[in-house]
Amino acid sequence: MDSHERMVVKLLVVWVLATDGLSTKPNPPWPGKACNESRLQWEVEICGEEFKQDMAHINPQHWCNLTHFMSEYHLFTLCTETKSHTVHCYWPNPLVESYIILVHKHFFSNCTMEHVVWVDPPDNTLTILIFIPIFLTMAMITLVVWCSKKSDILD
Repeated sequence: MDSHERMVVKLLVVWVLATDGLSTKPNPPWPGKACNESRLQWEVEICGEEFKQDMAHINPQHWCNLTHFMSEYHLFTLCTETKSHTVHCYWPNPLVESYIILVHKHFFSNCTMEHVVWVDPPDNTLTILIFIPIFLTMAMITLVVWCSKKSDILD
């Protein structure tokens, strides 16, 4: 998986988490009303066009920084949810998800991941982090031995 695909997957995960897409219960169906998928496709494309217009006001250099377009993205997901409910469809659903993936590929395909370089903490911090558990273990052993000797004396 190349870096573009990973970024699309990460953005999809962010979308799922932001929209509570991991919920185990789908939105309730409308009894007796079938999902109109062709209308949903049309409605979702309207949401996509509005999102494209909103993103046109944002410098493309900032498209990989969620803080620059968070409200626009929220309005886009809210629009897709509202339109899904309007045509009596579950949300999220495969049709909407595939459209959102297309939007991600269009706007966020050039976003690359920066690898985090892990650095060891300073020696002083590392020494403290190593010795605290050692001293706590020694203190607990001493306390257990002391309490067991004290209970032997009382018996």
